[in-house]
Amino acid sequence: MARFTIPRDVYFGEGAIGELKNLNGKRAVIVIGGGSIKRSGALDKIEGYLKEAGMETKLIEGVESDPSVDTVMNGVKVMKEFEPDWIVGVGGGSPIDAAKAMWIFYEYPEFTFEEATKPFSLPTLRTKARFVAIPTTSGTGTEVTSFSVITDNKTGVKYPIADYNITPDIAIVDTDLVQTMSPTLVAHTGMDALTHAFEAYVSKARTVFTDALAIKSIEMMKENLVKSFEGNKNARNEMHLAQCLAGMSFSNAILGIVHSMAHKTGKIFNIPHGCANAIYLPYVIQFNKKAAGKIYADIARRLGLAGNSEDELVSSLIEMIRDFNRKMNIPLTLREFGVSEQDFNDKLEEIATTAVSDPCTGTNPREISVEEMKKLFVCVYYGKKVDF
Repeated sequence: MARFTIPRDVYFGEGAIGELKNLNGKRAVIVIGGGSIKRSGALDKIEGYLKEAGMETKLIEGVESDPSVDTVMNGVKVMKEFEPDWIVGVGGGSPIDAAKAMWIFYEYPEFTFEEATKPFSLPTLRTKARFVAIPTTSGTGTEVTSFSVITDNKTGVKYPIADYNITPDIAIVDTDLVQTMSPTLVAHTGMDALTHAFEAYVSKARTVFTDALAIKSIEMMKENLVKSFEGNKNARNEMHLAQCLAGMSFSNAILGIVHSMAHKTGKIFNIPHGCANAIYLPYVIQFNKKAAGKIYADIARRLGLAGNSEDELVSSLIEMIRDFNRKMNIPLTLREFGVSEQDFNDKLEEIATTAVSDPCTGTNPREISVEEMKKLFVCVYYGKKVDF
C-alpha cells in the first residue's frame, strides 16, 4: 500500500493571501525571516487579513537561513505565552521549516529533537493549532511538504524531520509575492524546484500520483524558468505554481543523490542550495541513466527534445539543464563555482561518506557506494563525463 499526502487546501494565484480573512480562530502567530516581507508590504496585508478574520496576531521574526534549534525554541516560548490556534509560516524554506518545528514543540513541550528525527513517528498534531504556509520564493515547496530541517549550531548536527503530521493544513501560493525576487534567487530556487521534480520522477518511491505532478511541473518549468529569470511576470507566476506541484511530488516520492550531495556540501563549500543542485543535476543524470535511462528519455520525449535513441534523448535532457545554467549564470562545475582544489581534495572523503548516508540516497534509482560517490564528485569538480 502507498500513501499520498498534501495540504487539505491550496489557494493559489494573484491575491490568494486574501483567503486568510476567512480563517476561523482567535489568535495567530506569524513566523518570518528578514525584513523583505515587511518592506514589500506583504506582512501588513497578512496581519490585516487575519485581523479582519477577528484574530489577534503575534510576530516571530528573524528566522535565519538554516534555522537553528535556539530559534525554534525561542519561538516555542512565544507560542506558549500567546497560545495561538493558527501558526502562519511566511517566507522561503527557512521560516516555514522553523515554524513547522515550533509547532511540534508548542504542542508537545517534552518532546526532543532526537525523537522528532525518527521518520514518520511524531505524535498527532493539531491539538492546539493548525498551520498555514505562505511561500515568498519559488523553489523549496515546503508549503506542501512533510519535511523540516533544523540545525544545532552548537554541535553542527542537522535534524531532518519527516512526518506527514507537519504537512501544512493550508498552503497559500500567492503569485504576487514572488515578483520582487532577485534574478539570482529566481535562478537558484528555480533549479531547486526543477531538481525536486526530476528526482521525484525517477525515485524508487514514485507513484502515478507523484509522476503526474512531477512531469507537469517539469513541462511548466521548461517553458518559464529562464523567462522568469529575465523578469517576465507571467513566467514568475507559472514558476510559483510549478514549484508547488514539484513540492507535492517530492514530499511523497522523496528525492535522490542530487540532494544528498547538496545537503553535505552546501555549508562546507558555502554553495547556495539551489545552485548546488543545479551544478550536480546533469552529472547525477549521467550516473543514474544506467538504472533510469528509460525514465529520463521519457521526460525528454515529453519535452519535445531531440533524439531517436535513449542515449540521444538523455543527452538532450542533460544539455537542456546545462543551457539553463549558462543562461542564468550558474557555474557548471565546482571548480568554476570557486571551490579550491586543495579544499575539495581535503574534504572529498568526508562529503562522499556523508552524502551516501544522507536519507535521500535511499530513494535514488541507482545505488551508490562511497568510492563511486567520490568519483562522481571528482567528475563534478573538473567537469568530466560520468562513465561508470
